[in-house]
Amino acid sequence: MRRLTVLGTSAAHPEAGRAASGFLLEYDGYRLVLDLGYATFPRLLGHTPATGPDAVVITHEHPDHCADLSALARARYFASPRPPLLPLYCTPGVVTRVQAMEPSEDLRDVFDIHLLPADAGATHRLGPLLLESVPLPHHVPHAGVRLSAPGLTLAYSGDAGPGPALERLAAGADLFVAGVTVCGTGPDDPYLLSAAQAGRWARRAGAARLLLTHFWPGTDRTVPLVEARHTFAGDVTAAEEDQHLPL
Repeated sequence: MRRLTVLGTSAAHPEAGRAASGFLLEYDGYRLVLDLGYATFPRLLGHTPATGPDAVVITHEHPDHCADLSALARARYFASPRPPLLPLYCTPGVVTRVQAMEPSEDLRDVFDIHLLPADAGATHRLGPLLLESVPLPHHVPHAGVRLSAPGLTLAYSGDAGPGPALERLAAGADLFVAGVTVCGTGPDDPYLLSAAQAGRWARRAGAARLLLTHFWPGTDRTVPLVEARHTFAGDVTAAEEDQHLPL
């Protein structure tokens, strides 16, 4: 099975019935979690037990992308028997932020931590997947994620702003998952992406499909869809919780 499952789609904080940023990528039996924001862990458990993921990647330290890493850590820490260390790939601030919520349990008792560097082009082998981290503009250090395997290239912008690095991140991607916090017209934000900008970068990168996510609470999600379709002629979808996208 090769598919992407949406765990959460909200920016900043969850809306009723939704969760913050999170995805589960399944590739021929390998399970990779991408971000674990507020309220994503219960949704993850709806698709795999806490012992199910083979690795976790967190793009940056904002809690709407990493808060439920604490819940996953506790579930594995208190499991009997405790499972082997779970590979965790993240920017340095993630470990500091999540560890601050754990005064008695050390994250290193649960995770095998690999820090994503600030320079472009760093790669890691995650089972069948090759992970390339691409630094992207945001309020804190942020790693865009490019995942490649035979027959698949998936790019994930997390919650980053616009810039030429997005073209490298999404070059030729079968699916470009773009966080589109900004909706409607207005001045460009150097640290946040709009749906129209996501469409333009998807077009420049030659991506086949565009999945919009990370919607500001209260956003009418038909609006970013329209905006992205004005700038990108390929398939555009607005992510929904528990949605499965075949890859």
